[in-house]
Amino acid sequence: MNDSTAAASPPRVAVIGGGPAGLMAAEVLSGAGAALEVVLFDAMPSVGRKFLLAGKGGLNLTHSEGPEAFLSRYGERAGQIQPLLSVFGPAQLCAWARDLGVETFVGSSGRVFPKDMKAAPLLRAWLQRLRAAGVKLSMRHRWLGWTDAGALRFATPAGEMSFHADAVVLALGGGSWARLGSDGAWVPLLTAREVSVAPLRPSNCGFDVGFEPHAIAAAEQGETRREFFRELIGQGPSQQPGWTEHFASRFAGQPFKSVAISFTDSQGRSFSRKGEFVATATGVEGSLVYAASSLLRDEIAAKGSATFTLDLLPDKSPEQVLVEVRHPRGSRSLSSHLKSRLGIEGIKAAILHELVPKPLMNEPVQLARAIKSLPVRVVGARPIDEAISSAGGVMFEAMDAALQLKAIKGLKHPVFCAGEMLDWEAPTGGYLLTACFASGRAAGLGVLSRLG
Repeated sequence: MNDSTAAASPPRVAVIGGGPAGLMAAEVLSGAGAALEVVLFDAMPSVGRKFLLAGKGGLNLTHSEGPEAFLSRYGERAGQIQPLLSVFGPAQLCAWARDLGVETFVGSSGRVFPKDMKAAPLLRAWLQRLRAAGVKLSMRHRWLGWTDAGALRFATPAGEMSFHADAVVLALGGGSWARLGSDGAWVPLLTAREVSVAPLRPSNCGFDVGFEPHAIAAAEQGETRREFFRELIGQGPSQQPGWTEHFASRFAGQPFKSVAISFTDSQGRSFSRKGEFVATATGVEGSLVYAASSLLRDEIAAKGSATFTLDLLPDKSPEQVLVEVRHPRGSRSLSSHLKSRLGIEGIKAAILHELVPKPLMNEPVQLARAIKSLPVRVVGARPIDEAISSAGGVMFEAMDAALQLKAIKGLKHPVFCAGEMLDWEAPTGGYLLTACFASGRAAGLGVLSRLG
């Protein structure tokens, strides 16, 4: 083992994790100049890999909505996130980007992007600033925990090495996108030191659908409408996960545009929003589903399944839909009628045929009801590594206001945590990145205060 044990002067701070939270912590620490030695470690060959991929279609840095609405996006952890955002929120983040030479603009959705929409120029300018400030970058260093003497252990291409630090900032990400470094391998390393960690779960994720085949068959044989819809929304465990082969083979990958979904869980928490999502080979994913994912995921964990209602025509009232469905269609087929009168075709028409039995498709009242409130049952979240982000992580109750762990067995130096490895979650739209930046800044300031 290569052991770097010599006492360091000035004090040394190790930042482990090269995402936005770790880089921001390193930047704050570098403000101490020669008074601190700052070394940033990352397991990957280069920093910011998930940051770059997230910005591939346009880097959504933050959101322009008001403070109260913005804070509400953090759900049950809004109280813990608020102090972080009060110091470094959306306005400060935009000013910081501008200082790096990256101007931002507000899109039609209220989301904030760099003017060139790219993540790479911002990251390059940021790294130049960090290197100029004296931050040392040590790539291909996978953190393995601590030695018995309290030194940090790393696996490197040259073998295992140790590093003695006077303070540590952990910014190791959550459990999604393992190929980019966020694999959750840190969880057992901290729980072994008696740190409270909530289990990692998928967030901003897709879901598998599941329907009871016996319910559909019974409905097709003439069972009452009430019994059919009771069965369709799913009573008990699914016996047939996924769409039918017919639907999956033709429509997987296609979007549902200009629709709305609504959901109320067993605790009375509600979600209702208009937008878009995509059919997958086994279920659903996309921005509208992601926005409801935390409620759907928790309901599945509690009840075994969750059923949201899909409104295929949110801009039309139920009465308007019923009038058009009842309109005489003469010799036209039902498909032609729905297309000409309501614009329902393609995947929207297909999901009606997928979920509504033939007898009900020919009853105007029931068909109109299905168009406005079609129950879609989901039975499982997709694996965490497919999710955009993760929930769970180091619990805020285990840290003080500066994000320092209150206790960590067997260690004398202070340990701070930041970023997605903390126990919080938020929807896409800039909220994830903003809180990562803000928590990294808070951890960096915490180290400076702790070391005096």
